[in-house]
Amino acid sequence: MSIQSIIAVLLYLFSAALLGVRIYSMSEVFKKTHPIALSFGAVALILHAHLLYQSIIVTNGLDFGFFNAASLIGCLVASIVLISSIFRPLENLLILLFPIAASSILLEIFIPDTRILTDELSTGLRIHILLSICAYSLLMISAVQAVMLAIQEDLIKKKHPAKIMHALPPLQVMEDLLIQIIVIGFFALSLSLASGMMFIDDLFAQHLIHKTVLSIVAWVIYCILLWGRWTAGWRGKRIIRWALGGFLALLLAYVGSKFVLEIILQRV
Repeated sequence: MSIQSIIAVLLYLFSAALLGVRIYSMSEVFKKTHPIALSFGAVALILHAHLLYQSIIVTNGLDFGFFNAASLIGCLVASIVLISSIFRPLENLLILLFPIAASSILLEIFIPDTRILTDELSTGLRIHILLSICAYSLLMISAVQAVMLAIQEDLIKKKHPAKIMHALPPLQVMEDLLIQIIVIGFFALSLSLASGMMFIDDLFAQHLIHKTVLSIVAWVIYCILLWGRWTAGWRGKRIIRWALGGFLALLLAYVGSKFVLEIILQRV
Protein backbone atom coordinates (compact mmCIF):
# COMPACT_ATOMS: atom_id res chain seq x y z
CA MET A 1 0.00 0.00 0.00
CA SER A 2 1.62 3.22 -1.17
CA ILE A 3 1.99 6.46 0.79
CA GLN A 4 -0.18 8.16 -1.81
CA SER A 5 -3.09 5.77 -1.25
CA ILE A 6 -2.80 6.11 2.55
CA ILE A 7 -2.87 9.91 2.29
CA ALA A 8 -5.88 9.81 -0.09
CA VAL A 9 -7.85 7.55 2.29
CA LEU A 10 -7.00 9.67 5.34
CA LEU A 11 -7.91 12.92 3.56
CA TYR A 12 -11.24 11.47 2.42
CA LEU A 13 -12.10 10.39 5.96
CA PHE A 14 -10.88 13.64 7.53
CA SER A 15 -12.92 15.70 5.08
CA ALA A 16 -16.06 13.64 5.72
CA ALA A 17 -15.50 13.94 9.48
CA LEU A 18 -15.15 17.74 9.24
CA LEU A 19 -18.37 17.99 7.22
CA GLY A 20 -20.16 15.78 9.73
CA VAL A 21 -18.89 17.64 12.79
CA ARG A 22 -19.88 20.91 11.12
CA ILE A 23 -23.52 19.76 11.10
CA TYR A 24 -23.72 18.75 14.75
CA SER A 25 -21.32 21.16 16.42
CA MET A 26 -22.53 24.31 18.16
CA SER A 27 -19.09 25.88 17.86
CA GLU A 28 -18.66 28.62 15.27
CA VAL A 29 -15.12 27.34 14.67
CA PHE A 30 -16.37 24.06 13.19
CA LYS A 31 -19.05 25.82 11.17
CA LYS A 32 -16.31 27.71 9.33
CA THR A 33 -14.45 24.53 8.33
CA HIS A 34 -16.58 24.00 5.20
CA PRO A 35 -13.95 25.33 2.71
CA ILE A 36 -11.18 23.42 4.52
CA ALA A 37 -13.15 20.16 4.36
CA LEU A 38 -13.84 20.56 0.65
CA SER A 39 -10.19 21.46 -0.01
CA PHE A 40 -8.97 18.29 1.72
CA GLY A 41 -11.55 16.34 -0.27
CA ALA A 42 -10.34 17.90 -3.53
CA VAL A 43 -6.74 16.88 -2.78
CA ALA A 44 -7.93 13.34 -1.97
CA LEU A 45 -9.74 13.21 -5.32
CA ILE A 46 -6.62 14.33 -7.21
CA LEU A 47 -4.54 11.63 -5.49
CA HIS A 48 -7.29 9.06 -6.13
CA ALA A 49 -7.43 10.00 -9.83
CA HIS A 50 -3.65 9.56 -10.12
CA LEU A 51 -3.88 6.14 -8.46
CA LEU A 52 -6.59 5.16 -10.95
CA TYR A 53 -4.45 6.35 -13.84
CA GLN A 54 -1.63 4.10 -12.66
CA SER A 55 -3.84 1.04 -12.10
CA ILE A 56 -6.24 1.27 -15.07
CA ILE A 57 -3.96 2.40 -17.92
CA VAL A 58 -1.62 -0.54 -18.58
CA THR A 59 0.72 -1.32 -21.48
CA ASN A 60 -1.67 -3.59 -23.40
CA GLY A 61 -4.93 -1.71 -22.84
CA LEU A 62 -7.20 -0.77 -19.94
CA ASP A 63 -7.53 -2.79 -16.73
CA PHE A 64 -11.23 -2.69 -15.87
CA GLY A 65 -11.24 -5.33 -13.18
CA PHE A 66 -14.13 -5.27 -10.72
CA PHE A 67 -12.43 -3.21 -8.00
CA ASN A 68 -10.73 -0.87 -10.46
CA ALA A 69 -14.15 -0.12 -11.95
CA ALA A 70 -15.66 0.33 -8.48
CA SER A 71 -12.84 2.70 -7.51
CA LEU A 72 -13.32 4.70 -10.74
CA ILE A 73 -17.04 5.07 -10.04
CA GLY A 74 -16.36 6.09 -6.41
CA CYS A 75 -13.92 8.76 -7.57
CA LEU A 76 -16.20 10.00 -10.36
CA VAL A 77 -19.27 10.22 -8.11
CA ALA A 78 -17.40 12.16 -5.41
CA SER A 79 -15.91 14.48 -8.06
CA ILE A 80 -19.31 15.25 -9.59
CA VAL A 81 -20.83 16.06 -6.20
CA LEU A 82 -17.83 18.14 -5.08
CA ILE A 83 -17.92 20.26 -8.24
CA SER A 84 -21.73 20.51 -8.15
CA SER A 85 -21.63 21.65 -4.52
CA ILE A 86 -20.15 24.94 -5.74
CA PHE A 87 -23.50 25.72 -7.37
CA ARG A 88 -25.96 23.48 -5.50
CA PRO A 89 -26.39 22.57 -1.81
CA LEU A 90 -24.99 19.04 -2.24
CA GLU A 91 -21.87 19.07 -0.07
CA ASN A 92 -23.49 17.07 2.75
CA LEU A 93 -23.80 14.07 0.41
CA LEU A 94 -20.00 13.90 0.63
CA ILE A 95 -20.32 12.75 4.26
CA LEU A 96 -21.38 9.41 2.77
CA LEU A 97 -19.59 9.54 -0.58
CA PHE A 98 -16.06 10.31 0.66
CA PRO A 99 -15.91 7.20 2.91
CA ILE A 100 -17.26 5.13 -0.02
CA ALA A 101 -14.46 6.49 -2.24
CA ALA A 102 -11.90 5.75 0.50
CA SER A 103 -13.21 2.19 0.82
CA SER A 104 -12.95 1.69 -2.94
CA ILE A 105 -9.24 2.57 -2.80
CA LEU A 106 -8.65 0.00 -0.05
CA LEU A 107 -10.60 -2.71 -1.92
CA GLU A 108 -8.67 -2.00 -5.12
CA ILE A 109 -5.37 -2.40 -3.25
CA PHE A 110 -6.11 -5.40 -1.02
CA ILE A 111 -8.23 -7.45 -3.45
CA PRO A 112 -6.39 -7.30 -6.80
CA ASP A 113 -8.46 -8.26 -9.82
CA THR A 114 -7.52 -7.87 -13.46
CA ARG A 115 -9.65 -7.61 -16.59
CA ILE A 116 -7.80 -6.16 -19.55
CA LEU A 117 -9.74 -4.39 -22.28
CA THR A 118 -7.30 -4.47 -25.18
CA ASP A 119 -6.47 -1.61 -27.52
CA GLU A 120 -8.41 -3.40 -30.27
CA LEU A 121 -11.69 -2.48 -28.53
CA SER A 122 -13.90 -0.56 -30.97
CA THR A 123 -14.70 3.11 -30.51
CA GLY A 124 -18.40 2.23 -30.20
CA LEU A 125 -17.74 -0.10 -27.28
CA ARG A 126 -15.56 2.51 -25.59
CA ILE A 127 -18.43 5.00 -25.90
CA HIS A 128 -20.83 2.43 -24.43
CA ILE A 129 -18.55 1.77 -21.45
CA LEU A 130 -18.11 5.50 -20.80
CA LEU A 131 -21.87 6.15 -20.97
CA SER A 132 -22.55 3.20 -18.65
CA ILE A 133 -20.10 4.50 -16.05
CA CYS A 134 -21.56 8.02 -16.27
CA ALA A 135 -25.14 6.73 -15.95
CA TYR A 136 -24.29 4.54 -12.97
CA SER A 137 -22.39 7.35 -11.25
CA LEU A 138 -25.20 9.90 -11.67
CA LEU A 139 -27.89 7.49 -10.52
CA MET A 140 -25.75 6.50 -7.53
CA ILE A 141 -25.70 10.18 -6.56
CA SER A 142 -29.50 10.22 -6.88
CA ALA A 143 -29.72 7.19 -4.57
CA VAL A 144 -27.61 8.90 -1.90
CA GLN A 145 -29.73 12.03 -2.33
CA ALA A 146 -32.87 9.88 -1.89
CA VAL A 147 -31.48 8.43 1.36
CA MET A 148 -30.73 11.93 2.69
CA LEU A 149 -34.22 13.06 1.68
CA ALA A 150 -35.77 10.07 3.47
CA ILE A 151 -33.83 10.86 6.66
CA GLN A 152 -34.86 14.51 6.49
CA GLU A 153 -38.52 13.66 5.89
CA ASP A 154 -38.52 11.15 8.75
CA LEU A 155 -37.04 13.70 11.16
CA ILE A 156 -39.70 16.24 10.21
CA LYS A 157 -42.57 13.78 10.66
CA LYS A 158 -41.29 12.59 14.05
CA LYS A 159 -40.91 16.22 15.12
CA HIS A 160 -37.47 15.50 16.53
CA PRO A 161 -35.37 18.66 16.32
CA ALA A 162 -32.03 17.71 14.89
CA LYS A 163 -29.13 19.86 13.85
CA ILE A 164 -28.97 18.02 10.56
CA MET A 165 -32.22 19.81 9.66
CA HIS A 166 -30.43 23.15 9.81
CA ALA A 167 -27.62 21.92 7.56
CA LEU A 168 -29.83 20.57 4.79
CA PRO A 169 -31.87 22.62 2.32
CA PRO A 170 -35.70 22.59 2.56
CA LEU A 171 -37.49 19.39 1.54
CA GLN A 172 -38.79 20.95 -1.68
CA VAL A 173 -35.28 21.92 -2.76
CA MET A 174 -33.91 18.47 -1.89
CA GLU A 175 -36.69 16.78 -3.84
CA ASP A 176 -36.24 19.02 -6.88
CA LEU A 177 -32.50 18.29 -6.84
CA LEU A 178 -33.24 14.56 -6.70
CA ILE A 179 -35.48 14.76 -9.77
CA GLN A 180 -32.95 16.85 -11.69
CA ILE A 181 -30.17 14.33 -11.00
CA ILE A 182 -32.44 11.43 -11.99
CA VAL A 183 -33.38 13.15 -15.27
CA ILE A 184 -29.71 13.54 -16.24
CA GLY A 185 -28.88 10.00 -15.09
CA PHE A 186 -31.90 8.58 -16.95
CA PHE A 187 -30.77 10.32 -20.14
CA ALA A 188 -27.26 8.84 -19.76
CA LEU A 189 -28.76 5.39 -19.05
CA SER A 190 -30.93 5.66 -22.19
CA LEU A 191 -27.86 6.52 -24.28
CA SER A 192 -25.95 3.64 -22.66
CA LEU A 193 -28.66 1.12 -23.58
CA ALA A 194 -28.97 2.55 -27.10
CA SER A 195 -25.20 2.39 -27.67
CA GLY A 196 -25.15 -1.18 -26.34
CA MET A 197 -27.78 -2.20 -28.89
CA MET A 198 -25.79 -0.49 -31.65
CA PHE A 199 -22.26 -1.63 -30.86
CA ILE A 200 -22.57 -4.99 -29.04
CA ASP A 201 -23.12 -7.88 -31.44
CA ASP A 202 -25.30 -9.95 -29.10
CA LEU A 203 -26.62 -7.89 -26.20
CA PHE A 204 -28.50 -10.93 -24.87
CA ALA A 205 -25.55 -13.31 -24.93
CA GLN A 206 -25.26 -15.62 -21.93
CA HIS A 207 -22.65 -13.52 -20.12
CA LEU A 208 -24.57 -10.26 -20.75
CA ILE A 209 -28.22 -11.25 -20.34
CA HIS A 210 -28.43 -10.50 -16.59
CA LYS A 211 -26.85 -7.08 -17.02
CA THR A 212 -29.05 -6.27 -20.02
CA VAL A 213 -32.33 -7.36 -18.46
CA LEU A 214 -31.66 -5.63 -15.13
CA SER A 215 -30.54 -2.44 -16.90
CA ILE A 216 -33.80 -2.42 -18.86
CA VAL A 217 -35.73 -3.02 -15.61
CA ALA A 218 -33.93 -0.05 -14.04
CA TRP A 219 -34.71 2.09 -17.11
CA VAL A 220 -38.42 1.18 -16.85
CA ILE A 221 -38.47 1.99 -13.11
CA TYR A 222 -36.94 5.42 -13.67
CA CYS A 223 -39.30 6.00 -16.59
CA ILE A 224 -42.31 5.26 -14.35
CA LEU A 225 -40.86 7.48 -11.62
CA LEU A 226 -40.52 10.45 -13.96
CA TRP A 227 -43.96 9.81 -15.46
CA GLY A 228 -45.47 9.70 -11.96
CA ARG A 229 -43.70 12.88 -10.96
CA TRP A 230 -44.66 14.89 -14.04
CA THR A 231 -48.20 13.59 -14.64
CA ALA A 232 -49.47 12.41 -11.26
CA GLY A 233 -47.47 14.76 -9.01
CA TRP A 234 -45.72 12.03 -7.03
CA ARG A 235 -43.80 13.34 -4.03
CA GLY A 236 -42.06 12.28 -0.83
CA LYS A 237 -41.76 8.61 0.03
CA ARG A 238 -43.17 7.39 -3.27
CA ILE A 239 -40.41 9.20 -5.17
CA ILE A 240 -37.80 7.92 -2.71
CA ARG A 241 -38.95 4.29 -3.00
CA TRP A 242 -38.91 4.32 -6.80
CA ALA A 243 -35.52 6.08 -6.90
CA LEU A 244 -33.97 3.48 -4.59
CA GLY A 245 -35.70 0.64 -6.44
CA GLY A 246 -34.29 1.84 -9.77
CA PHE A 247 -30.79 2.11 -8.35
CA LEU A 248 -31.04 -1.36 -6.75
CA ALA A 249 -31.81 -2.85 -10.18
CA LEU A 250 -28.91 -0.90 -11.66
CA LEU A 251 -26.62 -1.99 -8.81
CA LEU A 252 -27.45 -5.63 -9.52
CA ALA A 253 -26.96 -5.05 -13.25
CA TYR A 254 -23.55 -3.35 -13.16
CA VAL A 255 -21.97 -4.39 -9.88
CA GLY A 256 -23.83 -7.63 -9.11
CA SER A 257 -23.31 -9.27 -12.50
CA LYS A 258 -19.70 -8.06 -12.73
CA PHE A 259 -18.96 -9.36 -9.21
CA VAL A 260 -20.47 -12.78 -9.94
CA LEU A 261 -18.72 -13.18 -13.30
CA GLU A 262 -15.29 -11.85 -12.37
CA ILE A 263 -14.89 -12.58 -8.65
CA ILE A 264 -17.02 -15.68 -8.03
CA LEU A 265 -16.93 -17.43 -11.42
CA GLN A 266 -13.50 -16.01 -12.36
CA ARG A 267 -14.56 -15.28 -15.94
CA VAL A 268 -12.96 -12.50 -17.97
